[in-house]
Amino acid sequence: MILPFLAMVLISLSGNENIFTDYKNINLNFCCYKNVFESIPVVKYFLNSLIVATFTTIGQVLISALAGYGFARLKFKGSDILFFIIILTMMVPPQVNIVPLFYLMSKLGWINTYQAMIVPGIFGGFGVFLMKQYFESFSKELEDASKLDGCSEFQTFYRIAIPCALPAIATLSVFTFVTAWNSFMWPLIVTNTDSMRTLAVGLTVFKSSFREITLWGELTACACICSIPVIAVFLLGKNYLINNPTEGSIKG
Repeated sequence: MILPFLAMVLISLSGNENIFTDYKNINLNFCCYKNVFESIPVVKYFLNSLIVATFTTIGQVLISALAGYGFARLKFKGSDILFFIIILTMMVPPQVNIVPLFYLMSKLGWINTYQAMIVPGIFGGFGVFLMKQYFESFSKELEDASKLDGCSEFQTFYRIAIPCALPAIATLSVFTFVTAWNSFMWPLIVTNTDSMRTLAVGLTVFKSSFREITLWGELTACACICSIPVIAVFLLGKNYLINNPTEGSIKG
């Protein structure tokens, strides 16, 4: 896994002259990064992607946690049927939803806005399923103890259940952020100006501007820039991915 990434970094720092000819004398050269920043508004693309991925992640984690806790701990009439319908949405290919979603965004006047790129991504069956399965393993004794202390259902949710569910929340956050960050088709469809393009769309436009020669140095530099937030999110969440589910509920 590390070797291809290392090769990408070295190619982006070697310049276009000796990428495929001289591997022994690769000099650190940031000209490819300079050319990328001079050719396209990388900073604007980067900020757009960061805004879309961040708010999509926050929205999906919040909604999935609330829905998952409700399905797992608050049994109500028709809950199993409703949960089954939500699971069925995972079987629908995302391409099927493009036309009705675009029509809805158009009617709302959200074309070429952040709302159009964020709102459809905050609802997902996978997140609800993941959080429900995790909350079902939540200790019944902890729930009863919180109610004896006078906690309401919502207080039990955010004071007891959420700290215990940090591993599941971290996992869902990483998956959602990576998916939103790498999203290409939907941002391409709902944006029509250069100022609203995300990094994935903008870099594709940058690549398509080459007609006679492929500038591998610039392309690998773009790939390195794209991978920075994903690596950062994984490093921030990796400690929670291996935690015990009830670790946060017990103090020494």
